[in-house]
Amino acid sequence: MIIEMRSYDLRPGSIPAVEERFAAALPARTALSPLAAFWHTEIGPLNRVIHVWTYADLAERTRIRAEAAKLPGWPPPISDYIAAMTTEIYLPAPFSPPLTPRALGAVYEIRTYTMGAGQIPGMIERWAPKIEARAALSPLVGAWYSEIGGLNKWTHIWAYQDAAHRQRVRAEAVAKGIWPPGSPPGAVVKQENMLVIPAAFSPLR
Repeated sequence: MIIEMRSYDLRPGSIPAVEERFAAALPARTALSPLAAFWHTEIGPLNRVIHVWTYADLAERTRIRAEAAKLPGWPPPISDYIAAMTTEIYLPAPFSPPLTPRALGAVYEIRTYTMGAGQIPGMIERWAPKIEARAALSPLVGAWYSEIGGLNKWTHIWAYQDAAHRQRVRAEAVAKGIWPPGSPPGAVVKQENMLVIPAAFSPLR
């Protein structure tokens, strides 16, 4: 399976209109393949929406996107609101849960680490024995590494009831020695995070 994360930076104040138009166009598009998630940023890069799609492989993605381009009303009429667009293709770590529709929380944290070249396998190895205990505190949505787009990226997404719940969970994980797994010096080059809110139509919410 591959995971496509598409991020659109929008003009200020346009998120409600974009989500409304996206929702109206979505039923035709999801007849071809399911939407996994749709979020907008609350903390981090503002005025950004992120939508996530899964495919069996790149060939299926190419075929479905070609079919989608022929659908009436797709893509949704939101181009006037978009300032910039990026897309990245990820592969799931062996312990990453399936992206199925679930009610996991009102706030999601997307954390992206840029790793040194060749460091992704070591990251997976360090996380694997600790992930069960950490996910018992708050759900792991996904742990993925980039295949196309920005390379050497390790993106992990966690669900929380709210921002205060996030703070409590992170403090508890550290206090109990559950998390973080740790990395050797130089393994992680850069760290970024966002707190995002699911749209009303997001399968993950």
